[in-house]
Amino acid sequence: MADVYLYDAVRTPRGKARPDGGLAALSPQELVRSQAAALTARCGAFEPEALILGCVTQSGAQGGHIAMLAKLHAGLPDACAVHSINNYCASGLSAIGQAVAKIASGEVGVALAGGVESMSGAPFMGDRASFYTNDGLPPRARFVPPVLAADRLANSEGIARAELDAVALASQQKAAAAENGAALQASRIATGALTGEECIRPQTSAESLAAAPAAFGELQAQYSGALEGATFEPLHSIAHAPPICDGAGLALIGGERFGPAPRARVVAFAESGGDPAASLTAGFAAMDKVLTRAGLTLADMDRIEFMEAFAVTIAKFHRDRAADPARVNVSGGHLAKGHPMGASGAILTSTLLDALDACDGRYGLVVLTGAMGVGAAMIVERQ
Repeated sequence: MADVYLYDAVRTPRGKARPDGGLAALSPQELVRSQAAALTARCGAFEPEALILGCVTQSGAQGGHIAMLAKLHAGLPDACAVHSINNYCASGLSAIGQAVAKIASGEVGVALAGGVESMSGAPFMGDRASFYTNDGLPPRARFVPPVLAADRLANSEGIARAELDAVALASQQKAAAAENGAALQASRIATGALTGEECIRPQTSAESLAAAPAAFGELQAQYSGALEGATFEPLHSIAHAPPICDGAGLALIGGERFGPAPRARVVAFAESGGDPAASLTAGFAAMDKVLTRAGLTLADMDRIEFMEAFAVTIAKFHRDRAADPARVNVSGGHLAKGHPMGASGAILTSTLLDALDACDGRYGLVVLTGAMGVGAAMIVERQ
């Protein structure tokens, strides 16, 4: 298989998903167009043969084949093939992985891939899928909201509230500090009037985290059928959940060099399913798979972007894996900056490239994990 390169990857700042949020007035297709325009400005002219976009809530403003709409809005070539994909929280990275596979096989020479989610215009679960409430399914196949899965996982893993507080505080502190570090924001593109991350809460303290009440316990009764009557201690507060937000990210991916110098080579990509009863753990399985494929270890990674899909996931990562904390989520993570679902994988890919450049590193790892057993991971080598 031919080498595949990330020529560049860019991202919007993340805006609060509310009517007065920094990106709320912009359509999803405009968020994508702005990132495509930024890639052209940074890399020169190119003609993508494919545009692959992750997007979770494909209804309303994001319905009707959002990748097709984004292609037309951005003025991409008519011959550019388009794909809109939904792989829950891993969608943006899955889109990049699909582009990498197409290029490695020779099917496509140059592609754009990433994701978009305008949660102010298309709210979480706004597609009203019957799956969300179908009590006729076997319990194991029923939908369990990610925040409820987070509480269940924290209980089953024996992760205490103090551990959740610690990772939430670290995320906020690193994110606030990174806003003053130009190198870590080199590929974040001011979009509309928004120039910085809108969801960060710099006033967060250990005391405020400890005082925040658990917020999602009532969901256990609502989803008792899916839980087969099991109950557990509510642990996650609002501060331990990534804020809902708007955002987009896009990568320019190619094989043989077509002009600009690439920023990174894709070493390996992997996806994995997982036990839905242990939801939010499939990212760990994808991470192990991609490290095996690459013949590398966590110790080889100079920078790691591990999606903070609720505080329990990053707390579990730090507890169970031998990774240097100083190399993980160096500019803060989702707990501080938010989770625009379909865009997150692409945003973290762009964030990883900036982090590698800032430390003059070689290898980087990005890991996405989502509800109901969804996970994806990718290793890159900085060029």
